[in-house]
Amino acid sequence: MIGTRLCEHLLAQGYSITGTDIRPNPWHRRIDDLTVIADLRRPSDLEKLPTDIDMVVHLAANARVYDLVLHPHLARDNFDMLFNTLEFCRQHTVSGFLFASSREVYGNSDRHMNTEDEAMVWNCESPYAASKYGGEALVNAYHHCYGINFIIFRLSNVFGMYDTSDRVIPLFIRQTLQNQDIIVYGRGKCLDLSYIDDTVAGILSCIRKFPGVKNRTFNIASGRSIPILDVARLIRDAMNGENAIITRENRKGEVMRSAVSISRAEKELCYAPRVSIEEGILRTIAWYRDRGLI
Repeated sequence: MIGTRLCEHLLAQGYSITGTDIRPNPWHRRIDDLTVIADLRRPSDLEKLPTDIDMVVHLAANARVYDLVLHPHLARDNFDMLFNTLEFCRQHTVSGFLFASSREVYGNSDRHMNTEDEAMVWNCESPYAASKYGGEALVNAYHHCYGINFIIFRLSNVFGMYDTSDRVIPLFIRQTLQNQDIIVYGRGKCLDLSYIDDTVAGILSCIRKFPGVKNRTFNIASGRSIPILDVARLIRDAMNGENAIITRENRKGEVMRSAVSISRAEKELCYAPRVSIEEGILRTIAWYRDRGLI
């Protein structure tokens, strides 16, 4: 999802890129032609990749929090993919590394806004959060030991085009289309939801400004927390739905409240999210409809 949109922008700006994924790209023929099919859990698969590169943007992960509660071996996959990619960079003297972490590293914080220095190991609520927290540590270790410069960007509930998963927003859209009950796990749950184009703009800023902001961590998010009940209502209203919205107990491992400060990214990356949750939902619904996905 994020990689496809990022590659679209990089190609439009004249960058030379190679993608790698475990399956072909279903959305974009040119990006698919530039994608090497590889399983990053297997070190031998990385031998398929070109070595004359300047920077790696590591987005690969099993990213569904509750899936990793049910199947914790998926968190181990996240470690393996990151380790193997860092080893590729060490062996081929790749000097720039961008790692996609997550606001999950803040856990259920009682802070009004989490800043980048507030991630603590005891805040890890799930195997997914642990894989991201530990991943950050590994990236830092490869910097100290092997001189690989990095940027860590912590993402927060990205939504929009190219997402056909069971994440909250595409799931709620499908449930509304089919007049099914929308299930919200956790009454009072509030999360920071970030539209994909804002997310990609933040990553692009990390790439462009890398020499001046390297070896730093940034929150790339909307900077606004919204109740998930309100998100369900926005989607239902936008689609003229009449389905019920039902709340249930929060699921194990899932964060109930997340709000992150983007002041560092605003200052150092000139990051400025532009798409509100309301506008983002309308754009997402329109994108699905234009492609016959709903």
